[in-house]
This record gives sequence, structure tokens and C-alpha cells, in this order.
Amino acid sequence: MAAADLSMAPWQRPSDAYLVQSGLDALMADVEAPSLPLLAGLARGEYPQARELFGLVLEELGLLPLTSKDLAKARWIAARWWAAQIVARRLDPIQGAKLIYQEAAAELDYPDALQPMVDLVRRIDLLNDQPLEQQHIDEVTSAAQNFLATDAPLNTGL
Repeated sequence: MAAADLSMAPWQRPSDAYLVQSGLDALMADVEAPSLPLLAGLARGEYPQARELFGLVLEELGLLPLTSKDLAKARWIAARWWAAQIVARRLDPIQGAKLIYQEAAAELDYPDALQPMVDLVRRIDLLNDQPLEQQHIDEVTSAAQNFLATDAPLNTGL
């Protein structure tokens, strides 16, 4: 998704720090690309190199050129991965739900398979600063399990 965001207007593009963090996240998720450790290991003073290294990593992973079909598929894969991380208790359920909502569902025009997660995030956001209860976490985890049990995005033609 960061790759897709690079094509946006300059003020909407991800920061160099975000690209380095994305590299670190990918490295921690066992993604393998020769330039990935270089990107993930950039020190703050080296951040201006992040865009070039990020592009190199994308090439090494065979993710260029990006098409709209590739981007949609990537968003579905990311949503499934985040849901699996929620279920495995490796990702905070609320944070994971927000990632699915913002980075996948919103960009995929709110598909039916992701609607339960969208509804939960919207409901949780309405609570503002009120403390979340275990019920909210359980509902998100259950929605993630249900999503993983579906065949989406297979039923979308992607």
C-alpha cells in the first residue's frame, strides 16, 4: 500500500520514516528481498535514501509496475494477514481492525466481507475516550475469525 501511495500527490505520499518502518515490518514478517535489510536498517540521518531503497525492494519482490488489480489484491492479502494476526493475538484487535478499515475496506469501497469490521470500528470510534471493554475486543476477534472463514476475495473476481 505504501507503494501505491508513492504515486499520490507529494503531500499525500508516505514519509521516508514510514517507508523505513514498512521495511522493518516486512523484515519482521519474514519477507525476503536482498535490499530489504538495507531499507529497514536506515538510521534517521539516512532516511533520504529510503525512497530509492523502497523502489529497489519493490522491484526485487516483483511488485512493479503496480496495476489497480494488483493493488486490490494486495489490500485483500493485507486484510487477511491483519485478521490472522488479530486471531493469533499478535496484533492488538482494535489497532488491527482500524488497519483493515482504513487500509483495506475504505480503499476497496467497503466490500461486504469487510463490512462487519467496518461497523465495529465505527462503533468503537463513537465511544471516543471511553475505556474499551473486553466485549469490544472479543467482537473484533470474532469478526476477524469470520472474515478468515470466508472465501473473500475469491468471490470478487480478483
